[in-house]
Amino acid sequence: MDSKLAPNLQLIENFKDFYRDVKHPKLGKIDQVYADNIIFKDPIHELRGAEALHAYLSEMSVNVQSGHFEYLDQIVSDNMAYIKWNMHFKHPKLGKDTITVRGMSQVQFHDCIYFHEDVYDLGQLLYENVPLLGSVVKGLKRRLAV
Repeated sequence: MDSKLAPNLQLIENFKDFYRDVKHPKLGKIDQVYADNIIFKDPIHELRGAEALHAYLSEMSVNVQSGHFEYLDQIVSDNMAYIKWNMHFKHPKLGKDTITVRGMSQVQFHDCIYFHEDVYDLGQLLYENVPLLGSVVKGLKRRLAV
């Protein structure tokens, strides 16, 4: 391993550990992972600042029954990383089954992460799991696959 990348790899391991348990993210360690001026984006939100991200993650974890991230692959460079993952979770408003969503995080960092973008299929996360709408979306996907 390149000794120059060692601190970056440790930061990425801290990042993954921070999110590993969806129900109980390690919010007390947010300052060890993120810069105060973090920009966070996902298909639903764009947040600015560690305080806003903390509030969002805190609210999200209260509403989830259980969940965890399964990390599949990663590429880490001098100041950027791409991490491929599956998120497995249960949410009371989305039925009783565990939902699995495949996604990828891109993070940019110096000593801490200052940019974090999650990319995933919002339809897979939400629309396919809402009663009635879910069966319509799944039916459309089947028709388009032919």
